[in-house]
Amino acid sequence: MITKQQALDYHSKGKPGKVEINPTKPCTTQLDLSLAYTPGVAQPCLEIHKNPADVYKYTAKGNLVAVVSNGTAVLGLGNIGAAAGKPVMEGKGVLFKRFADIDVFDIELSTEDADEIIKCCQLLEPTFGGINLEDIKAPECFYIEETLKATMKIPVFHDDQHGTAIISGAALLNALEIVKKDIDKIRVVFSGAGAAGIACAKLYCTLGVNPANMLMVDSKGVLYEGRGDKYNKYKQEFVRKTDAHSLADAMKDADVFVGVSIANTVTQDMVRSMARDPIIFAMANPDPEITYPEAVAARKDIIMATGRSDYPNQVNNVLGFPFIFRGALDVHATAINEEMKIAAVRALAALAKEDVPDEVARAYGVDRFKFGRDYIIPKPFDQRVLTWEASAVAQAAMKSGVAQRMVDIEEYKRQLSHRIGKGRVIMDVVTSKAKRNPKKIVFPEGHSSRILRACQMISSEKIAKPIVLGNPESIKAMAKELEINLNDIEIVDPITSSRREAYGKRFYEKRQRRGITLDSAVRTMTDPTYFGIMMLEMGDCDAVLSGVTSDYPTTMRPALQIIGLREGLTRVSGLFAMIQKDKVYMLADTTVNIDPSAEELAEIAISSANVARAFNIEPRIAMLSFSNFGSARYPESEKVAKATAMVKAKRPDLIVDGEMQADTALMPDLIEKYFPFSKLQTEANVFIFPDLNSGNIAYKLLQCLGGLIPVGPILMGLSKAVHVLHRTLDVNQIVDMAAIAVVDAQEGVNRVRT
Repeated sequence: MITKQQALDYHSKGKPGKVEINPTKPCTTQLDLSLAYTPGVAQPCLEIHKNPADVYKYTAKGNLVAVVSNGTAVLGLGNIGAAAGKPVMEGKGVLFKRFADIDVFDIELSTEDADEIIKCCQLLEPTFGGINLEDIKAPECFYIEETLKATMKIPVFHDDQHGTAIISGAALLNALEIVKKDIDKIRVVFSGAGAAGIACAKLYCTLGVNPANMLMVDSKGVLYEGRGDKYNKYKQEFVRKTDAHSLADAMKDADVFVGVSIANTVTQDMVRSMARDPIIFAMANPDPEITYPEAVAARKDIIMATGRSDYPNQVNNVLGFPFIFRGALDVHATAINEEMKIAAVRALAALAKEDVPDEVARAYGVDRFKFGRDYIIPKPFDQRVLTWEASAVAQAAMKSGVAQRMVDIEEYKRQLSHRIGKGRVIMDVVTSKAKRNPKKIVFPEGHSSRILRACQMISSEKIAKPIVLGNPESIKAMAKELEINLNDIEIVDPITSSRREAYGKRFYEKRQRRGITLDSAVRTMTDPTYFGIMMLEMGDCDAVLSGVTSDYPTTMRPALQIIGLREGLTRVSGLFAMIQKDKVYMLADTTVNIDPSAEELAEIAISSANVARAFNIEPRIAMLSFSNFGSARYPESEKVAKATAMVKAKRPDLIVDGEMQADTALMPDLIEKYFPFSKLQTEANVFIFPDLNSGNIAYKLLQCLGGLIPVGPILMGLSKAVHVLHRTLDVNQIVDMAAIAVVDAQEGVNRVRT
């Protein structure tokens, strides 16, 4: 539970508030200043004057949204005014940036005059690519949005209306699928006839709900003919001829309840009166119309969603507005129309049925999310929402004619996946290479749920042709429980395989002078790891990935015994690619060699350079030490200096230098000032550590304190493609490792070129 003081401290400590402005271009020299302002700024001004559409080319308009509010309907706080609503608007800006990389100016207007708000927004059109209306009370909000949409040529979106409608609409489609009810036959009751309630009702009609089967309830009861009230034109559309006058009356035999009103308006008896498999969306904020525990206690067959994050199925508007605007901005849409909203609904509904990444489950403190009664809409921290929803919105904008810029939708999806985590560009390079020529990968740990889930993704995305080892019946039972399609995944049982005798014989030939008998060799082939690596040796697969349920030596030992090192090499070594938001650093040796010699360090450096090039990274290698170019002469630092000389001699094509300290390798200014003779004149991207202590410590500190994402460990030096899967890897990371293994098998990327 968040305390009052926690919330106040969060907003007040450090810089007050939650947002700041940062320049996107350098401004450190006189030249930079001249380009940013006078006289250089005149050139883009003149270009925009000649061609107004160039404002998207030369300014931030195309990635800038105004969040506009007058504070008359803030969250669950009501009419608290423009200034008091500013923390909420800043919060919207944070969410826009965090989830969709959209910049925001929050604009709080000190007026309740709808026409003044309209005029202000119209005057702001040259500045912004879109306007998000927020926390403006009904019915003025309807008039404001309608007028702005009719008079402006940028997207205008009132999130309080359409955000809730879109997210709950996706939840509705999936809930109906689960309970097997037809959308055109269901009865729906709405509690709340304001902006959100009316928007939900209209969108549900577009999705297929029969308007005649809807009842809407406001603070006075059901909107029915003869109530004696004068309804505004927005409510009038939902006035019905009915004998149901109260919320309790309306909910009898209803299939769906949609609450966008106030807390504690629904009782357990009302829930019990609903039809079979009732669907309840109690979305009042911060407290729902009926609490989750009360509702599920009343009906065991219920599907329930709320606006709260501490219960299943949170209807959270952050699943909508950032991604809808992202898609609209990127095609320079002139509006956000019904087609774009429906596209967002269907994208969210479809994504909820996909296998959920482990990292999403971890973010919410659970083991796994699975499509069903407790998971009918995606979670905001699922990074796939950006790619799925924004691309669907952009495609709908193009198809419906409101887009001013056409994009290739598949290329656009790739661009979206890079916006939040630009380091994904690197893995996409590897994945694309893998898809061009998929190879057979053996996974000895076929009884691992993570492995099976990863294999389904690997197969469906055509990254590789997975083979899992283990008992077929056990694997099929687990796959059925996990709803995994095994059609394109080969299962091999080492114990019953007809190949076991031949594999045992080959293993005996390799190890007969190491105390192995033929019988013991054949028995050894019942071990899935040994069997899998022997498949690789015999040409029955192209790569092996193992380790999620075993320790490092369990994979390494069979690999060394069976396939061995590449000719001319003396060691296996390990590398982690550490992904920052927009950078990738290669660190080696982080996993294998405790105290490598100078010769071994040289091998590791050259192997690492080959891996970097497989990632389409031109390596700049720093040979790390506690010394800078002889500043501290000890055996440890001299070893690194000797290794550097060996790399330069063997591979003069590489940019490499050392021995050097880590800060020197990362700060070109230091090299330019103190070591102008160095070949490394820009920031290094490949770091070779002098021993396992320093390498292992460094990568884990970068991961835990720096937030960098590790990809690996990538084994280097083996004659064929074998890689270790760390115990902590999630499903997506296993998929990444599969792509690396395929490229390794394609090109031999981890082999030292001599």
